[in-house]
Amino acid sequence: MSLNLEVPPSNGCEKVILSEEQHMKICEVRRLLGPLSGTSSIYCSDLSILRYLRARNWNVKKATKMLKATLKWRSEYKPEEIQWNSKTVKGQIRYLVYCMENAILNLPSNQESMIWLVDFKDFDMSNISLKATKETAHILQEHYPERLGLAILYNAPKFFEPFWMVAKPFLETKTANKVKFVYSDDVNSKRIIEDLFDMDQLESAFGGNNNVGFNITKYAEMMKEDDKQMRCSWSAVNPNSLASEKAQSSGLVGSQITNRSESSENERTDGDIHITRKADGN
Repeated sequence: MSLNLEVPPSNGCEKVILSEEQHMKICEVRRLLGPLSGTSSIYCSDLSILRYLRARNWNVKKATKMLKATLKWRSEYKPEEIQWNSKTVKGQIRYLVYCMENAILNLPSNQESMIWLVDFKDFDMSNISLKATKETAHILQEHYPERLGLAILYNAPKFFEPFWMVAKPFLETKTANKVKFVYSDDVNSKRIIEDLFDMDQLESAFGGNNNVGFNITKYAEMMKEDDKQMRCSWSAVNPNSLASEKAQSSGLVGSQITNRSESSENERTDGDIHITRKADGN
């Protein structure tokens, strides 16, 4: 028998309709996890547990093992404490984690996944790092399951293709299938972007019509507000009022947010949040 149950939002996110069996699996994961406190208890919302169950095909033991590993990683890595400006190779990975945390924080309430736009402008052989690629794949797949909707690699150079064939086995099949190559001189591949984004909002670097320049001062102000919101979201303070206040003061509509650093281009805009990241991490 299947009984539809409505799971109320436990962390400001959307309501989800679950079958009785799925609800029981969430309860079983909670039982196996045992008592949680601090940021671990905040992280393990019903929706979060659902993502781990989906990532492990609803196998409770595998999902619990995966989630326990994430809780251990988060307690050591402390992603919620990472600031937005990192420059070294190690810092690039940490900045990637920060971008994930920040994008998740700003996702619309009815959305769990995001689209990545990877900019290959000025990318060269020196930017290729198999070690960094393996670490990135591990972190994203093991600690951010079901968060990637699509990854668009824009104007990747020809020499990147052999590297992609080497790196692809590090990805799970369903993750690798979410990676799409788009080229500005290929009409067919450009349709992938055109079907996903409002071209009037998308910046011209990705074939869009938005030619508005980047203002580092405004961006820095926005990052300070985001850092404040991040701290509140992992405490007893409800960040919703801060997010609303930030949107009003910044003249933003909904979740239209631009996110870049001085040394990297990382952008979130429109209702279908996407992260724009230069392929070299800079």
